[in-house]
Amino acid sequence: MESLTLRASPSSTASPLLRLPGRRRAASVRVSASASGAGEPDLSVTVNGLKMPNPFVIGSGPPGTNYTVMKRAFDEGWGGVIAKTVSLDAGKVINVTPRYARLRADPNGSTKSPIIGWQNIELISDRPLETMLNEFKQLKKEYPDRILIGSIMEEYNKAAWHELIERVEESGVDALEINFSCPHGMPERKMGAAVGQDCALLEEVSGWINEKATVPVWSKMTPNITDITEPSRIALKSGSEGIAAINTIMSVMGIDLKTLRPEPCVEGYSTPGGYSARAVHPIALAKVMQIARLIKEEFPEGRSLSAIGGVETGNDAAEFILLGADTVQVCTGVMMHGYGLVKKLCTELQDFMRMHDFSSIEDFRGASLPYFTTHTDLVQRQKEAIKQRKAIRMGLQSDKDWTGDGFVKETESMVSN
Repeated sequence: MESLTLRASPSSTASPLLRLPGRRRAASVRVSASASGAGEPDLSVTVNGLKMPNPFVIGSGPPGTNYTVMKRAFDEGWGGVIAKTVSLDAGKVINVTPRYARLRADPNGSTKSPIIGWQNIELISDRPLETMLNEFKQLKKEYPDRILIGSIMEEYNKAAWHELIERVEESGVDALEINFSCPHGMPERKMGAAVGQDCALLEEVSGWINEKATVPVWSKMTPNITDITEPSRIALKSGSEGIAAINTIMSVMGIDLKTLRPEPCVEGYSTPGGYSARAVHPIALAKVMQIARLIKEEFPEGRSLSAIGGVETGNDAAEFILLGADTVQVCTGVMMHGYGLVKKLCTELQDFMRMHDFSSIEDFRGASLPYFTTHTDLVQRQKEAIKQRKAIRMGLQSDKDWTGDGFVKETESMVSN
């Protein structure tokens, strides 16, 4: 039996972590910019040994579907790119069109109204695996210092998973994101959310993946489950270095009240799809908070967290980081605003950091997480607060508290207005 290897924790207080046999792991150390004397807030992050100029990562989907668009993302300054999900046999992937639908803020659907929701019924990459792998190699040749992550999904077959991992790793990708969360398409092949929603199946498949992979593994979780911490815990215990969440939310975008047909409409019919954009942001925040608490409480040696869901501004990203996210993924936002969005995200995030005098991402990562508690605790806290406010308002509680110096003010404190 091979000896277990060690790698450093992704937290700033690194401690040894036992790894699965055969796994290579680069140390992941974060250094605060406050020690470097830099004037501007430092957006750089190092996660699982992956160094990025900023925490903004292209989420798996159309924005990472081929060499041309991924190159554009790097040129525009994105911290990393996660390619569109690939599998061994792209021949089984057949997309339809139209495959997107949008929800606008105006209930009447005015084309000038802001888009708040986006639905897709798009499948994983329909391009031959070899083509995608050649493009990964070309990208890493041209951008050796930039982070390229391969997103993979395969059928319930250990040999197939191992072959896919080996081939994708040989292309030079820096990490793997495992798609356990695609909400539509090929569930009969035990792919995507069909695995992420079945904890027993997830544990088995995660074991296959982590015994083979030699680069960091992020398991991408589905929100279409009662408790997202259950599969996240299993993925992490099975050896994954990190969690990515959330993928899209299963939805029906709407019904055309003129034709009475669902949208997006393909030859008069439709199918439930994945919901994204600003409308899902509050839901994503809750799921990310739950996973962040899980990591903090049960994995003190550290794991990474990549947050996804409705990010269109630097403030959206700041919220995720305040909950404990290491990186923030954007997919639908790029589809609506273009690759140049990253410049706006970076500027706005730095504005937030300057407002609070934060020098680095680590200065505020997870800062808001301790302020979540139970409803029972909230009731008790409010009772105590009301009790204290009443005590102050009513003034002295005992004759022994009177003083000569503050006699007049102490008298006024007990006068009813």
